[in-house]
Amino acid sequence: MLFGAHESIEGGVVCALERGRVDACQAIQLFTKNSNSWREPSLGEKKIALFRSEHKKMGALPLLTHANYLINLAAQKEDVWERSQKALIAEMIRSEALGIHFVVLHPGAHMGLGIQAGVARVAAALNQIEGHVTCLNVRLLLENTAGQGTCLGHRFEELAQILERVSWRDRIGICFDTQHAFAAGYDLSTAEGYQATFDEFNRVVGLASLCAFHLNDSKKPLGSRVDRHENIGKGHLGLPLFWRLGRDDRFNHLPAVLETAPRDPNIPFKKEISLLNSLQREESIPSLAPHPLF
Repeated sequence: MLFGAHESIEGGVVCALERGRVDACQAIQLFTKNSNSWREPSLGEKKIALFRSEHKKMGALPLLTHANYLINLAAQKEDVWERSQKALIAEMIRSEALGIHFVVLHPGAHMGLGIQAGVARVAAALNQIEGHVTCLNVRLLLENTAGQGTCLGHRFEELAQILERVSWRDRIGICFDTQHAFAAGYDLSTAEGYQATFDEFNRVVGLASLCAFHLNDSKKPLGSRVDRHENIGKGHLGLPLFWRLGRDDRFNHLPAVLETAPRDPNIPFKKEISLLNSLQREESIPSLAPHPLF
C-alpha cells in the first residue's frame, strides 16, 4: 500500500504537499477549497503551476481530493441537486488543473426519499454531468459510508446499484473507508470477517473498482452506523486489520490515507505512517496490546 494522509491546505493548497513531504507520505489527500462552502474561488495560474511543480518534485505521488461536504447528489430539492452537480463538476475541473488523480465523493443522503429513490437520484445526477467530466483524466471515487442518518452507500449493494446505472461507469471507482465499513456492519476486526468482507465486496461491486482506501480505526463498535474515526490501533478495529491490509498483495499499489489527525497537534502524521510501514514489514500478526509507537 502507498500510505499517506489527508493534509491541511492552511496557507494554500501547495502547503498540503509540503506537509505530506514532512510526514513521509506516499500518497496525499487534500481539499482544494473550503469543504463546507459553496463558494468556488479561483486558484489562479500561478498557484496551479506552483502546485504542479512541487508535485513533480515529489515524484508525482498519488493525489486525492475530498469533494465538498455540501454536495448531495441524492437531494430532493431541485436547487440543491443542481447546485451539487455544478459543485462536483467544478471540483473535478479544479482537480484536473492541479494534476490530482482522484476526487472522493460521499454518494449523498436521500433525506426521506428512500434508498432506491436516492440511488436513482445519484445515478441520474452523475449521468447529467457526464459531458462535462468524461473528457478529464481525473477519476471520481464513491466512498462507502457508515450509514448514519439517510446516507447512501453503507451497503455494497447500494454502491453497485449506483455504478450499474451510470453510463460512464468505467471512469468511476470506489474509495473504501475502513471505519465506515465497520460501522456499517462489516466486521473487519477478525481474519474471518476480513476475508468475508472483501469476498462480498468482490462479488457485489468487484475488486477492480477499488482504487483507494481511507485508513481509520473506529470510536464506535461494529454496526453502530455512526461515523466516528479514531487513530489506528486505538479503536474497535485494532492493529491486526491494518497489518492484514498492508500485507494484502491485492492492494499493494493503492493509495491509503489516514484521515484522523494525531491527538497531539505537535506530532504529525509521520508517526502513524511509520507504524503502518512497520506493520507492512512484519511477518506475523501484531499483538492487540498498544503499539510502542503510541
